[in-house]
Amino acid sequence: MKRKKIVIANWKMNEDVDSSTALAKKIKTGLAKKTDYEVVICPDFVSLVPLYQLLSGTNLKLGAQDVAEEEKGAFTGEVSILTLKPYAKYVIVGHSERRNLIGEGDRETARKAEVAVRHKVYPIICAGETLHEKEDGLSRIVVLSQLEAACKHLTAGEIAKTIVAYEPIWSTGSGKVCEAEEVVKVAEDIRKLIKTLYGQKASEEIRIVYGGSIDDSNVSSFSEIEDLDGLLVGGASLHPSEFISIVKKFNGENK
Repeated sequence: MKRKKIVIANWKMNEDVDSSTALAKKIKTGLAKKTDYEVVICPDFVSLVPLYQLLSGTNLKLGAQDVAEEEKGAFTGEVSILTLKPYAKYVIVGHSERRNLIGEGDRETARKAEVAVRHKVYPIICAGETLHEKEDGLSRIVVLSQLEAACKHLTAGEIAKTIVAYEPIWSTGSGKVCEAEEVVKVAEDIRKLIKTLYGQKASEEIRIVYGGSIDDSNVSSFSEIEDLDGLLVGGASLHPSEFISIVKKFNGENK
């Protein structure tokens, strides 16, 4: 089955509304042509509305960087899926920075994935191991257990529209990129787990992406991995010319 490739930009807390708009304009210009792959931009919450207006009618989609576990209520500082869904097609859940800096765990990730998908905003579920876990040979166990826990409230049909991001914590923001051979194994393991839990159809349709120190110099090594459908790009996505090059190289346009 042919799955649509996807490249996701996670700007984290690095841009304000003005700089987000300027950055999005440059990316829009560089990727204006209609294509058979998806490009998703995840700005800060405040920038979602102006970027939605800017990118409406283009092939560029928006994602949110997080979402509240509850739809509404007395949860000061949280952002509801009801607020996000008119603007964001995707939402990142379980990102390593949320886990490590905020203390979120599998329960919170599972609840956020559930509340998002019920409103047809599709979760980008992140899973990844620390350097210590990697050195102890626990990578596979950690990634698959995080993923299984995050998906426990979802149906096979919902899983099929979800994106799984393998995001090794030891690589994210460190400049240490995971070797393509390791990504191949993890992607295969993820797809096998989905098949075991949700069946063949879901395993064939779910998209798997890699995130961790992706840049213009190493992206090509990931473009031919059969079970890998995309990338989650952090720091490099803040540089429009580099991000555009990454998107095109991954999709075979600039080899």
